[in-house]
Amino acid sequence: MDLTEKDIKRGSLILLLLALAVLAIWIVQPVFLAIFGGLMLAFVFFPVYKFFLKFVRSKNLAAGIVSILVLLLIFVPLWFLLPLVIKEVFDLFQITQNLNIAGLINKIFPAASETLISQISLTTGNALSKITSSILNSLVDYLVNFAVVALNLFLVAFVFFFALRDEDKLREFASGLSPLNKNQEKNLIKQFKDMTNSIIFSNFVVGIIQGLIAGLGLYLFEVQNVLILTILSVILGILPMLGVGFVYVPVALYLLITKDVSTAIIFLIYNLVFVSAVESVIRTKLVSRKTQVSQVIVLIGMIGGTLIFGILGLIIGPLILAYFITFLKAYKEKTLSSFFVEQSNS
Repeated sequence: MDLTEKDIKRGSLILLLLALAVLAIWIVQPVFLAIFGGLMLAFVFFPVYKFFLKFVRSKNLAAGIVSILVLLLIFVPLWFLLPLVIKEVFDLFQITQNLNIAGLINKIFPAASETLISQISLTTGNALSKITSSILNSLVDYLVNFAVVALNLFLVAFVFFFALRDEDKLREFASGLSPLNKNQEKNLIKQFKDMTNSIIFSNFVVGIIQGLIAGLGLYLFEVQNVLILTILSVILGILPMLGVGFVYVPVALYLLITKDVSTAIIFLIYNLVFVSAVESVIRTKLVSRKTQVSQVIVLIGMIGGTLIFGILGLIIGPLILAYFITFLKAYKEKTLSSFFVEQSNS
């Protein structure tokens, strides 16, 4: 088959587009997480933007107000809490170095042999040292790479502002690129929106609330290193199938050893009543249940996403798996082809 001039031009155009696509991916790859973070923040705070837009009637002003509010919401607590967190990390490191683990184990298991106590103490001490050392190394890395971190934060704020202001243009542009027919596109957008809401709000917002309530309990019962334990509670509250119990149960045991039985029991009851109530009450009332996402899928996506994308992988991983499963279900039900074919109106 002879190639015509039209075929050559078409092939050249395809090669040019592929080359530009590769170059674009290469350029965007170092700042992809910052771009995605800005888009996710815009998605979360878009209802707030719409609220202000009703009053100011200016997209620039409304997006600017929301951007300033988000910056204040993020950086004001960091300004006051970051020095305290750094101090507590160093204090925690010193405590782990001087912690009498053997004495604690002997109190819990008085009948344990000296060899067992020694092995458990050595293993626990090494694990605690590695955890605190990794936290310290992470803090040092952030301080050393402050210019890169600041540049990424600026890009997040930039993307956040323009994603809010130009939301309608972005939606129209994405819709124009979509190969799906309009009916299926609307259904998928609604399903993906429900899915995204479910993952972000059910795991992140509720997890943060759980962690903060647990942190309040730590403060009220005068537990040391409240900030570090609160941050750990928030992280575990976000991760499905784990939960804040991995923090307050060991702390209750610590209170049982260092204080008295009544204090430990009251602390445990506080967490079981108030922290667990967030799971059963707030999650069911505030989170949309239109789309059920398996907690196993969410957990796998969070862990795998974190290993690949870093902290934003907590969001990216579950979304990718959830969307992939949606298309797999459509393929299983033999409805995948209908996504790309316009349905005739009879």
